[in-house]
Amino acid sequence: MAEKLNFALVSPERELFHGDVDQVVVPGSEGEFGVLPNHAPVMSVIKPGALRVMDGGSERRIFVNGGFADVTPDGLTVLAEEAIDLDDVDSAEVEQQLKNAHDDLRDSLGSDSKREAAERAVARLEALKAALH
Repeated sequence: MAEKLNFALVSPERELFHGDVDQVVVPGSEGEFGVLPNHAPVMSVIKPGALRVMDGGSERRIFVNGGFADVTPDGLTVLAEEAIDLDDVDSAEVEQQLKNAHDDLRDSLGSDSKREAAERAVARLEALKAALH
């Protein structure tokens, strides 16, 4: 039997995944990187994008936003500020939310704090939309 990678994905709300898998591809701040069993230790900041979990020929895609990935001799732990299973995301709803966020950004020209919040919302939703494809 092939060796497996011990993987855990944790967000502030809950542990989304914990188990043995074949491989995980992480959207790191310096680019995507794949983690297999016995990977060299590394720590990376996560950029918004799709984390891909491969096991037994299947692939699960999870949107992660913020946090970090920690590879140790024991496996991979991803602590994400936000994690959403992409199977649970309605692309039409994301499109509408993105349109609304762009409207909010356009309407926030007089307020720095409102503009910053709208810019963060637009960036998050654009990353989520990209992760769906």
